[in-house]
Order: sequence, then structure tokens, then C-alpha cells
Amino acid sequence: MIVLEGLTKRYGSTTVVDAVSMTVERDSITAIVGTSGSGKSTLLRMINRLVEPSAGRVRIDGRDTAEEPPHRLRRRIGYVIQGNGLFPHRTVAQNIATVPRLLGWSDARIAARTAELLEALQLDPTRYANQYPHELSGGQQQRVGVARALAAEPNVLLMDEPFGALDPILRAKAQEDLLAVRRRFGTTIVLVTHDIDEAFRLADRIAVMRHGRILQHDRPAALLTRPADPFVAELAGRGDRALRLLSLTTAGDVAVPAPAGAGAAERAGEGAGEGAAVCIPAEASLREALSELVWRGAPVGRVVDPDGTVRGVLGVEAILAHGRPR
Repeated sequence: MIVLEGLTKRYGSTTVVDAVSMTVERDSITAIVGTSGSGKSTLLRMINRLVEPSAGRVRIDGRDTAEEPPHRLRRRIGYVIQGNGLFPHRTVAQNIATVPRLLGWSDARIAARTAELLEALQLDPTRYANQYPHELSGGQQQRVGVARALAAEPNVLLMDEPFGALDPILRAKAQEDLLAVRRRFGTTIVLVTHDIDEAFRLADRIAVMRHGRILQHDRPAALLTRPADPFVAELAGRGDRALRLLSLTTAGDVAVPAPAGAGAAERAGEGAGEGAAVCIPAEASLREALSELVWRGAPVGRVVDPDGTVRGVLGVEAILAHGRPR
């Protein structure tokens, strides 16, 4: 758990971060969003003391970070920046090994951890471990940057606009990788982003900053249905808030058993063509499910688990009901 208590940063007479208090729960993703100059990157860097606070304190798992030398603190907190920051003269494996070597890990332990992380990020160790950064695509470089940040098994991972330089396809893949890493390793992640769509896709909670202050720190659905002020409402998106709300729930979460009676499952997808039942992946968002049903001209579809098991059925009317505030 990360607890910020009255965290403040001043440069001369200018206050960049103004008495921010916030709690980040263990094994969660918190996104910090806001306009340029709102103080979000400065706030992030005060957590690992790349920027020293003018006032206030940071506690990680109950321990005041000011009581620990900064270089030791940073070795147990992963940090990822836009552009990945890899050492160009070192191989992928050598980049990932940077902090573990400083901590005195054995070669065998480093090799095992490197292989584990590359596999988790869908980079074959036998192919990529001995390559240099310039031999990788931008998306691959960013994944190696994440692997390096996680190498020493940190409980906390800080990310400052990590995917901002990637094109939309690579960005979506990198976001999927991050969610997979969080599920596998249980890492607490604090992410700075200017992209509200990215925040809604990744975060358990979103902190909205303006003029150095936190205007609202809440679950994504609350920002859409109960914004703290007009700025939060505008940032969250007034025009497409119903679709954003649908993106927060999966089809598997709301699928219901097929109605009793012969052929009920087969009738899912009626209107999409003879016998062409519409199948919706259980992990698909309601927004994606609605798009598929509308595209196929079907009022209802079958919700299917990755192994092919039919979880239930989901119809357009049920989806629309979840796009309204409750």
C-alpha cells in the first residue's frame, strides 16, 4: 500500500503539487490524469524520491520513504518512462539484469528471472535475450523496459507516460501486457497518462489532477456517473460517457443463462443469418459486445469462455441498461 500524506512540491514561489493526500491499495492500478502542467509527473517522482518533497511524506507498506537512502529506495521500486530508457550498448538480458546485479543476485537467479519476465511479456528468451535494443521494435523495447523495472521483484511499479510514443496497435498490445503482468505478479502500479481512454482501460482507480491538486480519486464508473466538478466531467467525457461506462464491464460479468426450451442457445444470433449464432468472448467489454451485435444485426449473442464453454447469453437491451447511471 502507498499512502501520500500532504505531499507538496514548491519551486520558489510556485507550488507544483499542493498538499496531495491519497492511498493506493496493494495489487491495484491507479492512473493519474490531468492536463499538461497539472503536477502529475512530479507527484509520481516524489514517490521514489527522484523529486524530493517540500512537505508531506510517502509511506510504502507503512514505512516512511524519507527514512531510507534514495538509491536503496529506487532499487525496490520499478520505474518505467516514455521511450523505455534502455542502455543501447547492453543486450536485453543485460538491461533486465541491471538492478538484480546491483543487489548481488546470483547469475542463476538473474537468468531465471529474466526468462520468466520475457515469457510473461511474450518475448521468447531464446530469441530476444541476446539482442540489442536497436534490433527490437518500439513495442518490444517498451516491454523490455517493463521487464527491467520488474526484474528485482518490486512490490511497486511507477510508470510515467510509458506508452505515449507507441502507435495505437502497439499501445493496445502494451496495455494488454501490463494487465497480464499485474495479474501474474500482483504488482501495485501507479501510472501517469494524458490519455483518459488508457486510464479507463487499465485503472482500478483514477486520480484527476488540476493545478497541483487532486480533484477526485475514485473508481472509473464514479468519474462518469458522479464527477466531483465540471472539469472532471469534461475530462471523463460527457459526449460518450455511456460508451465509456459500457467499456468497464465484461460480457462474462453480466451474461445470463439461456432461456429454457430447445434451441435457445442456437437462437442466439437470430438475424445474423441462417444458423450464424453470434459468439461474444466472455472477456469482451459490453461496448465491444454491443458493437458486434449491432454489426451482425443480432438482438442477442452467446457469451463464450476462452475454452469454448458457453457462459450464457447477452442481449442488446441488457447491454443498454448497463450504459445508464444507477
